[in-house]
Amino acid sequence: MTPKNLLLIMSDEHNPKVLGAAGHPVIHTPNMDALARRGTRFTSAYTTCPICVPARAAFAVGKYVHQIGFWDNADGYDGSIPSWHHGLRDRGHEVVSIGKLHFRGAPGDDHGFTQEIVPMHIIEAIGDVKGLVRDDIPMRKGGDKMARLAGPGESSYTVYDREIAARAQMWLHDAAKRRPDKPWVLFVSFVAPHFPLTAPPEWYYRYIDADLPWPKQYDPAERPHHPFIDDYARVVDYDTHFRSREDVKRALAGYFGLVSALDENIGKVLQALERCGLASHTRVLYTSDHGDNLGARGLWGKSTFYEESSGVPLIVSGDGFAADAQCATPTSHVDVYPFVFECVGAPVPRDDGHPGISLAALAKGAKPDRGVVAEYHAISSVAGGFMLRDGPYKYLHYVKYQPQLYDLGKDPEELVDVAGDPAYADVLARCRARLLAMLDPDEVEARARRRQADLLARAGGREAALARGDLGFTPAPGTRAELD
Repeated sequence: MTPKNLLLIMSDEHNPKVLGAAGHPVIHTPNMDALARRGTRFTSAYTTCPICVPARAAFAVGKYVHQIGFWDNADGYDGSIPSWHHGLRDRGHEVVSIGKLHFRGAPGDDHGFTQEIVPMHIIEAIGDVKGLVRDDIPMRKGGDKMARLAGPGESSYTVYDREIAARAQMWLHDAAKRRPDKPWVLFVSFVAPHFPLTAPPEWYYRYIDADLPWPKQYDPAERPHHPFIDDYARVVDYDTHFRSREDVKRALAGYFGLVSALDENIGKVLQALERCGLASHTRVLYTSDHGDNLGARGLWGKSTFYEESSGVPLIVSGDGFAADAQCATPTSHVDVYPFVFECVGAPVPRDDGHPGISLAALAKGAKPDRGVVAEYHAISSVAGGFMLRDGPYKYLHYVKYQPQLYDLGKDPEELVDVAGDPAYADVLARCRARLLAMLDPDEVEARARRRQADLLARAGGREAALARGDLGFTPAPGTRAELD
């Protein structure tokens, strides 16, 4: 690829199905849709972990969570493992972040950026320590916030996102005046559509009176049950606070409104890129750290392996990527790591353990013989869970519970678990063998628990962690944390 600048835009908790380019029936996302028309959309893209902090650590390092050992929302990336930010900065490239990072952020931490502008890190450099408790897990408090805060208005997050968009526009205008020797990377990281589901009024009211698609399998009689999912629904009891259809609709309108507000902010950044004369010299990548269940199966938030939660939007436009194209090859955030180096003309580090295949190669038709992995060891997990996407199949392996299997080719909405179907016995065995060739679930679980026990001890132990309260969401810079 010809070396170019890279504008890398990340959102937080964007369900990949809630996108006009993905065929959503009501969402208004003209800027992201236009980006998809100018480039390639990866339609089977996945996070490495369906919760913020480990997902973002893995995105930075370009490895899976079990390879790097940042397990949950109390275990922020500290710069101890080299990231693509470190690698490019060390080669003389300007690598700047604006907005949410969700790294540890302790004094002395070097996350690898040339500059961090209005960064959000985990609270007090220790994050959500209650999530470290993985035995006899109590119900979290504050589950009512999802329903209670859904509606029109402004939150600290919507204000923060506008500041991020403003800072990005200012940075691009300044960058256009410079003549750097090497291409730069600008990482612009928004918070929307992460809850609270408080959306700017101009967007909320676009949806509240519309005919909104109802969450699938929302009726309690239709909801599937599996111990891993039931653990999450019990510990993080968001849905028990939705008392009526009106409550659900407010939440949907809030989420859709936040997605449209995100799209508006992305549009401002892309317009600045164009007006500065940098568009022809810059590739653009858009993704999210993970998705959101958005009421499907009675689940809200993330923390599951369903497509709504573990899937992510992923779009790349610019030189080397076909316009208005789609790539259905299963893709992971680990594939961003080699692409970033290739994009700016830097040699890709060849140290052991980086599993990614460049997005450029995948977009051009590469069909690697591999499985794509996600895993979860965080809030509500009594024991670790692992996802393997292999061709049309999604295999779910649990350290403590029975496995699951979905045939996404025939059942893209994941309505039928076929793990117990004799017709899929060979597929189940093959997927299990492929996952076990990549990792040892029992060993990974033991290692995660050792690390979490150590962090819990440093935080004062179980009782101190429970007494600290529940962190509903990390505060934006300059605002106070709200516990319980």
